Amino acid sequence: MTGGMSGRMSGSRPGQTSRLRLVVVQVLVFSLFATLFARLWFLQVTVGEEYQAQAASQSVREIVVQPDRGLIVDAMGRPLVANRTSWVVSIDRTLLGRMADTDQRALLRRVARTVGEKRSRLRARLLDCSAPGAVSGRCWNGSPYQPVPVAHDVDREVALRILEEAEDFPAVIADRRSVRSYPAPYGVNAAHLLGYLSPITESELDEADAGGDRSVNGASSVGRAGVEKQYDRWLRGMPGYQRVAVDSMGRVLGDDSLIESEPGHTLVTSLDAKVQAVLEEQLAATIATARQTRDKVTGRNFAADAGAAVVLEATTGRIVAMASQPTYDPEVWVGGISSAELDRLYSEKAGTPLLSRATQGQFAPGSTWKPFMTSGALTNGYTTDARLACSSSFRVGNRDFRNYESGAYGVIGFDKALEVSCNTFFYRIGFDFWRRMGSDVADVNARDPLVAEAKEFGFGKRTGVDLPGEASGRIADRKWKRAYYESMKDHYCKIADKPREKVSSDFLRRFSAEFCVEGYAYRAGDAVNFAIGQGDTVVTPLQLARAYGAIVNGGILYAPRIGKAVVDENGRVIKRIKPKRTARLDAPRRVLDYIDGALAGVTRQGTMAWRMGGFPLDRVNVRAKTGSAEVYGKQSTSWVASYSDDYVVVMMVAQGGTGSGTSGPAIRTIWETLYGIEGDQVVPARAAIPGTVPPTRLPTFGDDGSILPPARGRR
Repeated sequence: MTGGMSGRMSGSRPGQTSRLRLVVVQVLVFSLFATLFARLWFLQVTVGEEYQAQAASQSVREIVVQPDRGLIVDAMGRPLVANRTSWVVSIDRTLLGRMADTDQRALLRRVARTVGEKRSRLRARLLDCSAPGAVSGRCWNGSPYQPVPVAHDVDREVALRILEEAEDFPAVIADRRSVRSYPAPYGVNAAHLLGYLSPITESELDEADAGGDRSVNGASSVGRAGVEKQYDRWLRGMPGYQRVAVDSMGRVLGDDSLIESEPGHTLVTSLDAKVQAVLEEQLAATIATARQTRDKVTGRNFAADAGAAVVLEATTGRIVAMASQPTYDPEVWVGGISSAELDRLYSEKAGTPLLSRATQGQFAPGSTWKPFMTSGALTNGYTTDARLACSSSFRVGNRDFRNYESGAYGVIGFDKALEVSCNTFFYRIGFDFWRRMGSDVADVNARDPLVAEAKEFGFGKRTGVDLPGEASGRIADRKWKRAYYESMKDHYCKIADKPREKVSSDFLRRFSAEFCVEGYAYRAGDAVNFAIGQGDTVVTPLQLARAYGAIVNGGILYAPRIGKAVVDENGRVIKRIKPKRTARLDAPRRVLDYIDGALAGVTRQGTMAWRMGGFPLDRVNVRAKTGSAEVYGKQSTSWVASYSDDYVVVMMVAQGGTGSGTSGPAIRTIWETLYGIEGDQVVPARAAIPGTVPPTRLPTFGDDGSILPPARGRR
């Protein structure tokens, strides 16, 4: 019985196990369905609206609406840089990359044919500038996430065709954009002052994003030179954003929303378009005339390969006009510059047109240096009663240092020495200080009053002008010579060790041998050359103009300024840009007044007098100093530095000859323009220059940057 019972029990176990398994499976299936149902409920009911919004957003594209860049106007409101509308065709590389290779090639052929470009050029423009094979000037230097412009200033009909036949032009965008234009009042160029734009780089965009700057985006163009760069953040404005519905191929289906862009602010400058035009014309004409003039020394015509001119307000440091030659057309940057044009701007054969000779060119100042050496002498032991010989030559060691054309004027004072520009007078000053204070040629700390005075007038460092890329010039003192020797010693020692037949000239071999042994030595010859603005000391024309301004304004050095104010589209002043004093000279007023009187003699009976005959000097007291700087291996540099109670006018022509001989006529014409001189008639400074109706309602600013009352008007 027991055995039977156990048999029945063991026979019932498989059925029970099967039922248990079925229950477990049913529970699992039910749990899965319950979980799925709960998930579906959650997705469709609880967060359904959120996912629906996300799905919708995936078919909406945000298009950047670039702002109109701010205007740049002269002091009377005449537009120097404005904006115009241009049809631009761009290609979205993200959408292009989703297409098959054959479709990409077909699309690029179609676009090239439509806009009248070669397909190879389109491909070059789509390449990042960092990519292998990229061509400078053609490649894309902007954000990789923005559509790349491939054609600018296309005809309206072409743009409309692309828009209307969107199915044939997937990934292609045609839109109207605001680009820079140059109204050129009175025909002004002012390229080096105004500057230019180019697309923002990826690194610049990353930096802006990191700093929370939302005024730029991947399609922005930013200032690269001139006031376009200096005042870029005021001029650029704030972009807007338009949201549009698109299909899977990126084709626009309709508008979604729009955030308007904000235009940039207007920059009011201290420039005067009429004076700027005259300055540019006179500089170009002076260079052209010099190239037709024979150099008595070389027997060839002057090369006159570069030049610059500056007009400053003497009592504020504001720049009224500034020109540089060679120059370029700022329009070449609009819509992207070609590689050929870019190569020309950097080409030495073309004269490096991109380089501003007024702020970046560095030249020996020649005799225009002598007023500052006079100040150094008169504040370090010499008196206005001092008399020295103006002989035809002055011997230092075994070398004769000569006057221009070996002229001699007997025993004279500082005033006469400045009038006739006597080199040997100033040679004696430089030699005397060297003999008494610095005859130890290896002593880099020896006192040198003339060097100290040159630094006092701001030479050897930047003026602080509101333009990027300014050069500092160079004071070739003992410390500079020692540093130069240490940096060049190995180079010249190697030349000195070469066999004679392997060195290009005997002079180079002799110079290298001497330099290798004692190129650090600051000798008497260095000191006398420094006293007349020769040798290795170089200045910019703007530095020289600022220093002459300090003679007449009581000894104040200003940081020159082009910007005068920033104004919004409604004429409201956002920022006043006031004159900035950077230093006051230690020279006593009596010394400056003495130099001032001596320089008045230069225009009346001195080296500039023959160019000023008939000019009303009794009513417009123009003072001046001429200069002709010798440069080894080149023709002499022409200089004229001049000023009145109101303005400073400086002109320089490299390899242009003598000061008054080359630049004198142009200097006079500029003064006649500034004061409205016609015959015997003289009007208050620049009052005869008519203004035009400003493009916006601009306030009138005084010299200190303050707004003048309406009844008072402009000076």
